[in-house]
Amino acid sequence: MSEVTSFAELDLPEALLKAVAELGYETPSPIQAESIPKLLAGSDLLGQAQTGTGKTAAFALPLLARLEAGQREPQILVLAPTRELAIQVAEAFQAYAKYLPQFHVLPIYGGQSYSNQLRSLKRGCQVVVGTPGRVMDHLERKTLVLDNLKAIVLDEADEMLRMGFIDDVQTIMDQTPAGRQVAMFSATMPTQIRAIAQKHLTNAHEIKIAAKTSTVERITQRFVLLDNSQKLDALTRVLEGEDYDASIVFVRTKSATEEIAVKLGARGYAVACLNGDMNQAHREQTIRRLKDNQLDVIVATDVAARGLDVERISLVVNYDIPYDSEAYVHRIGRTGRAGREGKAILFVSPRERRLLRSIEQATRQPIEKMTLPTGAVIEQRRIENFRAELAQSIETQDLSFFQELIASWQETLDCDSNELAAALLYLAQKEQPLNVAGQFPELREPMSKRDRERGDRPVRERGDRPERGPRQRREMKGDYTTYRIEVGKEHGVRAGDIVGAIANEANIDSQFIGNIKLFDQFSTVELPASMPQEIFQHLKKVYVRKQKLNISVDQGAGERRSVPGPRPGAGPRPGAASKRRSQ
Repeated sequence: MSEVTSFAELDLPEALLKAVAELGYETPSPIQAESIPKLLAGSDLLGQAQTGTGKTAAFALPLLARLEAGQREPQILVLAPTRELAIQVAEAFQAYAKYLPQFHVLPIYGGQSYSNQLRSLKRGCQVVVGTPGRVMDHLERKTLVLDNLKAIVLDEADEMLRMGFIDDVQTIMDQTPAGRQVAMFSATMPTQIRAIAQKHLTNAHEIKIAAKTSTVERITQRFVLLDNSQKLDALTRVLEGEDYDASIVFVRTKSATEEIAVKLGARGYAVACLNGDMNQAHREQTIRRLKDNQLDVIVATDVAARGLDVERISLVVNYDIPYDSEAYVHRIGRTGRAGREGKAILFVSPRERRLLRSIEQATRQPIEKMTLPTGAVIEQRRIENFRAELAQSIETQDLSFFQELIASWQETLDCDSNELAAALLYLAQKEQPLNVAGQFPELREPMSKRDRERGDRPVRERGDRPERGPRQRREMKGDYTTYRIEVGKEHGVRAGDIVGAIANEANIDSQFIGNIKLFDQFSTVELPASMPQEIFQHLKKVYVRKQKLNISVDQGAGERRSVPGPRPGAGPRPGAASKRRSQ
């Protein structure tokens, strides 16, 4: 096909083209140019493309174009491997459908309130985006009905295979009506993914897109590993300790731009925010203030910063990690312009390390780990900056009036010049104290015992988790109970399948899932004794390898770590809340 240079060439409805234009999209990416016409025509599609190639728009736009207005039942179902991706895809659908009448999209995933999901399903929605476990649960409850489904999308199919969800995906697809359109996207094509495609896709077009994303060579890229609660302190250290002219700080939400801008302003920074709620005049005024040195920091969302070209920006801080590498490249491309050097710093929480590796793979560049500036470094920089301002004032200002005041005060206060200068310096620096080394305690990197034992090696993902034997038992703090689940070796289960299912559906981070033993007909797993009763009841209905877990307290002769059974109404043990993972 001839090269496509604009979305207007792809026969999309005007409502979608208007939304796409407002989002700053100009030329379709290769996966979009090839996929959209085929999906618009109703064909099945098998796409091989890396994260960051624009595949969400490649399937969302043509499927939205084929929606039947006014129908309240789900017409499109998108399966995603993680909670984060499900939310991202749902947000993309909402943005693209901005001008479609009565449009509703619903993300559903484990760890989210059932009552909210049930209310939304009863109200009606055209698009459902969910993780396999929660979609399976709603199908079993008959709260999600797919009778009028027109299309199903498998996003990151190989990731769902790796995480042990592929059997759930098969079961879900078997419950979709015949004749529905199928689109499957995967970065790789292992045998099992090929088998699913052959079974469920009809006369499918196959598209393979090589990732061409690369980053600007002049940009130095680094990351900081930290907990989300440490981000604001870390940002303050970066803005104080790094050399830069102006900086842009990227966050995911509009509300976060305003919140962080207010907090930085309270800390003395010349800061403003850019988000999609701002009108064009306000946006232009903010950019003009940045260019005129009236602002030093901008806090922005991806969409609001599209097309931003200000030479002063020499530092980009990714306060929230982007979900795809294309967004990351757009972000850091705001610096290093006009032949200048640029710096990009990425804040990464332990649960986001998979996204970090995806960005490195897609951009084909390693991102170096950095240490945040210490209190001593920040103190020295404040002293140097203050001294530079003093020197400039001595050279450029008429100080005769102030010199007369100093002479008068020395006599009145009966002090020498050093004492008076010290007192004036103390008053001048009160808003931003120069003596701060003790006020910046070291931020401890979040690291589990397993991480410390591994050193700096890559973290193993859930699906790669080995079966644990006696020599692999982990010492865990707190009370744990041994549970029995009715799925075992004869069902083809792996320890990684069990970890993935429990982590997704019980909102328990994998590091809080204890030792797993696999037997022929059943398995045992150690879970926190503080697991709430409602999660215990929910896990009874979760499926792994097409087998319902039917979890119960193990009554065998195995080792016990605590009194059996979950405590009704008990919450997670201290320290677990900040590390929970839901999908």
